[in-house]
Amino acid sequence: MTPDLATVCRLFAEYGLLADQGKYDEWLELFTEDCSYKVIPKENADHGLPAGLIYCDSRAMLEDRIETLRAVSKCNIHTDRHLIGIPRISTEENDEVLVEAPFSVYQTEQEGDTRLFATGLYRDRLRLNGAGLKIREKMVVLDTFAVPSLLATPL
Repeated sequence: MTPDLATVCRLFAEYGLLADQGKYDEWLELFTEDCSYKVIPKENADHGLPAGLIYCDSRAMLEDRIETLRAVSKCNIHTDRHLIGIPRISTEENDEVLVEAPFSVYQTEQEGDTRLFATGLYRDRLRLNGAGLKIREKMVVLDTFAVPSLLATPL
């Protein structure tokens, strides 16, 4: 059963809000136990090259990444703001759906300067379960190799 667009939009809205608010334990709950999270430049994705900037192939690896983020955040104080476009549900396979959505992430420093941090496309595999949707695979396809600073922020 394919989820409706509103259900997918709610999941993505929650994803961005929890990441922006630094509620990482709740953010992690949006992922399945057997999840993967990858950040890869568009050029590599377009050519089928697997090399990326971040590769977490389990929830445990993603949890470790969040612990590192908590330590780094003490030195790099800023506010993130995710803007996630309207998702497109592309295909359904058994209890999973493939979804794409454009995104941008802005960062505001303590001094008040806001800058565009990253833009790209989410290519996600979402798993349907009794409670709704969870993220099984999140592939963050960045528009460029160049990320202006620490890539500790969840994209």
